[in-house]
Amino acid sequence: MNAVSSPGVPGQAAAGVPHVLDNPALASLTGTHAHFAERRGRVLRYPVDVSPWLALPDEPDARDWADLAALAGPGAEVPLPGFRGEVPDGWEITFRIEGVQFVDDGLAAAPEPEAVRLGPADVPEMLDLVARTQPGPFLPRTVELGTYLGIRRDGALIAMAGERLHPPGWTEISAVCTDPAFRGEGLATRLILAVAHGIRERGETPFLHTSAENTNAIRLYESLGFRLRRRTAFLAARAPQRPARDRAAVPVP
Repeated sequence: MNAVSSPGVPGQAAAGVPHVLDNPALASLTGTHAHFAERRGRVLRYPVDVSPWLALPDEPDARDWADLAALAGPGAEVPLPGFRGEVPDGWEITFRIEGVQFVDDGLAAAPEPEAVRLGPADVPEMLDLVARTQPGPFLPRTVELGTYLGIRRDGALIAMAGERLHPPGWTEISAVCTDPAFRGEGLATRLILAVAHGIRERGETPFLHTSAENTNAIRLYESLGFRLRRRTAFLAARAPQRPARDRAAVPVP
């Protein structure tokens, strides 16, 4: 599972026992976010305008891959976040980066007086900020997944952070970004801690994902009190142009 032991991390699973964060999209779409779930067989996904995350079973079989292909459509590219198993022959890996998963292990979470709650009316500005800063996927309805906070200056949105995946007992912090003209003021830190405060107030634990190569973000998260829990991967694959019949599985490179 590529888990990294971290003493004191809340909810740490016993050795050999799957942790809810090992497949966080599945835990979200069968739990708190079940009302978003689009399903075919054992494959679940968020609506395509909400989030690119989808959920395969922990050990998908040929039927699951066929259901995923049918759900996505012939030749469609589908994200496979966290997947490290085997993909069937006929699927083409189109994208892959190594990732890391961090969990709260002592954050100094606190409200942020300058932060404002963002909602559907703010989405055009949120999408513009994301386009300019590239924090990761943020779509027209992503704001529906949880609480999003922003900081404005002279009316303009200059920084934001919010909630995405929601496995039982946990909430992911995501879409952390700051307008380049305002970097160096600690706005991202303040918003992360404010979002974490709201999560803690619900009795849940914050976690987050980032690229393993994003060393600046990793240093920030570790300085705030996040600890590495798991190494993971973010990849995408293109579905076959026609339904597969008894295709053999091949390892992900």
